[in-house]
Amino acid sequence: MRPGRLSGLNRRPEAVTHSHPRPLPTPTRPIVSPLQNLLPSAPASPPTPAPSPTPQLHRLPTWSTANENEDAILKDVRPHFSRLDSQERQRFLAEILNLCDSQQLSFVLNYVSPRLKKDPFKSLPNELCLRVISFIDDPKTLARASQVSKHWHGLLSDDLTWKKLCEKHSYRRLSGTAAYGSMHHSHHDPSLFSTTNPISPKDTGFSNPVSSPSGFTSEISPQFTRSKRRRPKATSYKSHFKQRYMVETAWRTGGNAIARHITPDQGVVTSLHLTPDYIVIALDNAKIHVFDADGKILRTLTGHVMGVWAMVPWGNTLVSGGCDRDVRVWDMEKGECKAILRGHTSTVRCLKMSDHKTAISGSRDTTLRIWDIEKGVCLNVLVGHQASVRCLEIHGDLVVSGSYDTTAKVWSISQGTCLRTLTGHLSQIYAIAFDGNRIATGSLDTSVRIWDPATGNCLAVLQGHTSLVGQLQMRGNTLVTGGSDGSVRVWSLDKYACVHRLAAHDNSVTSLQFDETRIVSGGSDGRVKIWDLRSGQLVRELSNPADAVWRVAFEEEKAVILALRSSRTIMEVFSFSPPPEALSEYYRASSAASEESSGVFEHENDDATMDDDGVLCSEMES
Repeated sequence: MRPGRLSGLNRRPEAVTHSHPRPLPTPTRPIVSPLQNLLPSAPASPPTPAPSPTPQLHRLPTWSTANENEDAILKDVRPHFSRLDSQERQRFLAEILNLCDSQQLSFVLNYVSPRLKKDPFKSLPNELCLRVISFIDDPKTLARASQVSKHWHGLLSDDLTWKKLCEKHSYRRLSGTAAYGSMHHSHHDPSLFSTTNPISPKDTGFSNPVSSPSGFTSEISPQFTRSKRRRPKATSYKSHFKQRYMVETAWRTGGNAIARHITPDQGVVTSLHLTPDYIVIALDNAKIHVFDADGKILRTLTGHVMGVWAMVPWGNTLVSGGCDRDVRVWDMEKGECKAILRGHTSTVRCLKMSDHKTAISGSRDTTLRIWDIEKGVCLNVLVGHQASVRCLEIHGDLVVSGSYDTTAKVWSISQGTCLRTLTGHLSQIYAIAFDGNRIATGSLDTSVRIWDPATGNCLAVLQGHTSLVGQLQMRGNTLVTGGSDGSVRVWSLDKYACVHRLAAHDNSVTSLQFDETRIVSGGSDGRVKIWDLRSGQLVRELSNPADAVWRVAFEEEKAVILALRSSRTIMEVFSFSPPPEALSEYYRASSAASEESSGVFEHENDDATMDDDGVLCSEMES
C-alpha cells in the first residue's frame, strides 16, 4: 500500500485510544416554566407522540458524488484485505469502524443485518426440512408458514406432511368422491338402537310449516330443495385435511338444520337407519317413512297392521318386522312390498342381514329364522332359547343372539346350528355387540359381560351401571355403554377397565353412537349431547331440549334426531358439511398445482404469498 493512503490503518491496535463522549448532566430538580406561574389555570399540554416508524432502506451508497480518487484507493484496499487471515480482517474492520460516527455505524448496522439473516429451509436439504415440518401438529401454523414464500409453500405442499397430520388428528384415510352431506356407511351399523317407552309430550317450536303430500308438516332449507350436489374429488391429503378440519369445527361449534318434519300422527320411533341415499324411520303405529339423504320425505311404506319394531336396510332393499309377526321385504326406490315372509308366531323383535339376500330375524316366539329374501323362503329355524329373542348381531358366518332367558347363543348361519351358549347373566339380555373377536352383552342385572366367541368363556364382567344396560357399541378396543341410570361409560377392552364415566342424562339413555372422535347420546330427558371420546368432556348440546329423544344417528357430516315435542314426533336433520364453494376453489387450486410437474422447490419470486393457503388459514381460524 502506498504511503499517505489511509494513513491511520498502519497504527498498532494498542496505540489507538478510544474516546467516549461525556454524558449530559441529569437535572436533579424539575424545571418549572414561568408560564405555569403566570397561567395557573391553563391545562397541561398533551405529550408529543412518537414519530411514525419509517421503512429502513438497505441500499448501496450512491457513487454519483464520488471523486476520481475513491476508486483508485479501493483498488489497493481490496487485494490487501483479501490476503489477510481471519484475525487480521477483524482487526482491520475494527479500526475502520472506530473511525465512524454514529450515523455511519447506523448505516453499517442496517446494511449488514439483512445479510446475516438466512432462510433455514433454503440452507437445509429438503428431506431435513420436511422432517422438521413433521413435528408441527397445529394446522394453523402450517397454513401460515406456507404463505411465507413460494419455497416454503412448495415444502408445505408435500402430501406426506398432511397425511401425517391427518393421522395425528385421527381423520379417516383419503377417499374418493363423496356425496355432498353423506358418506357410504356399512350396511350393518354396529350401533344398536333399542326401543324406548313412550314418554309424555310438550311443545314443538317450529314456525311457517308447509304440508307435504305425504301428510307431513315440513320445513326444509331452500338451499337443500334443489338436486343434490356432488362434492369435488379430494386431490390430496392437504385438501382432505381442510375438508375434515372444517367438518370437525362444525361439529363443535356450528352445523345447519337442513330439514325438519313433524309427523301427522303420534307414534314412538322404534328404529332409525341412515344409508348413503335414505333416512328410514319405523314407528309403533305400523308405518315406515322413507326420506332422501337431505331429509325430504319420499314415501311412506304401509302394509304392516301393527307396530314395526325392527328393520334393516341394504341398498334399495328394506326388511322389516313387527307385532303382526310378518317379515316384509320392500323396494324403497319404488315403495313396493316385494315379499311377505311368514313363519314366526309372535312379534318380530330384531332383524339383521348377513348379505344382500340373507336376513335373520329374532322373535318373541323364542326362535330365530334365516330367510332367503330373494326367493321368499325360510332356510333355517334356530331353536334353543327359552324366552323372547331381544337382540342379535352378525359377523361373517356367525350370528349371536341375546334373550330374556339370560343367555346368549352363538349360531352358524350356514349350518343352522347352535355352536355354544353363553351363560352368566342373572337377568334378561337387552343389548349385544359382536366384532368377530369379542362379544359384549348388556343386561337388566346392570352388568356388561365380555365373551370369547370361539370358546364361550366369559373374559370379563364390567360393573358400574346401576340399572339396565340397554345400549352397546364396540369399535376396536373401545366399548361404550349406556344405561337406564342416565350414565354413559367408555371402557378399554385391553384392560377391561372404565376409562370415562359420563353423567350424560337425567333419565334413560335411549340412543348411543360413537366414532373415532365423538360420542353422541340421546336421552329420555329430551337432550342430545356430543362428547369427546378421548377426554370424556362434553363438547356441546345438539338441538334444543325436547320432551324425549327417541333416536339419534349420525354419519361424518350429518346427524338425525327423532324426538317428541308437544305430543308429536319430529325429525331434525343437521348438516356439518363445509359449503361447496369453500372447497371447490381450493380443490381447483390443488389440481392446478399438481399439474406443475417438477420445480416445486424452485420459484423465481420467493416473496410471493399463496392465496389458497391464505384462504385455508383464515377458514381454520374462523
